Amino acid sequence: MKKLVLSLALVAGLGFAASAQTEGAVRKLSIGAEFGIPTEKNSKNELLAGGSLQFEQPVAKSLNLTISAGYISDMLTGDVKDAAKAAGYPTSFGYVPLKAGAKYYFGGNFYAAGEVGASISTETGGSTLLAFAPALGASFSVSDKSSLDFGLRYETWSNNGSTSFVGLRAAYAFGL
Repeated sequence: MKKLVLSLALVAGLGFAASAQTEGAVRKLSIGAEFGIPTEKNSKNELLAGGSLQFEQPVAKSLNLTISAGYISDMLTGDVKDAAKAAGYPTSFGYVPLKAGAKYYFGGNFYAAGEVGASISTETGGSTLLAFAPALGASFSVSDKSSLDFGLRYETWSNNGSTSFVGLRAAYAFGL
């Protein structure tokens, strides 16, 4: 958790050091790496990792609508992974999150975002879960038509119970 907070602080500092160009109101597509740590105490031996695509369409000066899709693998780690493997159980579970939402840019490069959608299990007999994810992040230009985007979010998936995680997305975005 401390590493995630330090990463976001580093991104914030880079955002201030980058040009003060406003990132909002720019149509763009980004491709990113996703990482997550479950928030439940009984999930301390899990790690989430994957990738995603996100499209942003401006609708106002500092407001973009978003659509995103990706793949996330929920992987067991440590002794829990070894025990599951020895018992013949799977050690990872795949999900395809499909979400839509909005991203509001404030202070130039910084934004607040929220998305809602579905997370579809790729496992046999798996279910579809309702997904909700508020986020804070920073996006800063690296050239005229490209930027780096780092977002920290709290994501919840629910369907007859829920699971939550703190996620980090590191992405490269290019203007369309």
